[in-house]
Amino acid sequence: MNDLSSQAAIDPPYLYPDYRGTRLRAPREPLLQVPRDLLDVAGPRVPEGFVRSGDNDLTIHGKSAPMGEKMLLAGRLLDASGRPIRRSLVEVWQANSSGRYAHAGDQHDAPLDPNFPGVGRTFTDDEGWYKFVTIKPGAYPWPNHPFAWRPQHIHFSLLGNAPVQRLVTQMYFPGDPLLALDPIFNSVPEAARPRMICSLVVNSGIENVALGYRFDIVLAGAKSTPLGI
Repeated sequence: MNDLSSQAAIDPPYLYPDYRGTRLRAPREPLLQVPRDLLDVAGPRVPEGFVRSGDNDLTIHGKSAPMGEKMLLAGRLLDASGRPIRRSLVEVWQANSSGRYAHAGDQHDAPLDPNFPGVGRTFTDDEGWYKFVTIKPGAYPWPNHPFAWRPQHIHFSLLGNAPVQRLVTQMYFPGDPLLALDPIFNSVPEAARPRMICSLVVNSGIENVALGYRFDIVLAGAKSTPLGI
């Protein structure tokens, strides 16, 4: 099985008609496979100073604490062999606890939280670990189809050591009843969907302050996390 066909069993298709946005952006011509090393960059290209102290804590950038359920999210970034991907840039963005993004394009009739920017970044450590302190995001309506609501989720942007290496995925929460109704989540092949759901790990949180969740991301191979969503 070649690289493209193996990833087709994991990643969502470019065209998934129930996800209306893919009808406009799906490529209409056959894909071209580029050489493996074309986008490789030797050595780090994202400077250490790009991430400042506190950038991985989305709850400390306002005049007071943001509203909502505080959570600590941690996990490892791994390659196909389970080896850690070190000093790699990880970014997250998400809605606030009311289900609204701090972005001019979001006009959902829900309150903005002036104490929650909804964006964070960090580098993985020598064991591939990343960590964020944040607020559990709310669900929100979207215009894909009548009565459509997105499940609670956090977007991940994985930037390797250069912008041309950027990969994206979404993380969901266990037990969310909206998952069964969401065309973005369901565009991923069924066997790979659980890889996008984090795990509740209570003793990894902050006692009396925040619940702990874990979400590992595998970037290649048969156990890879679905990407491109």
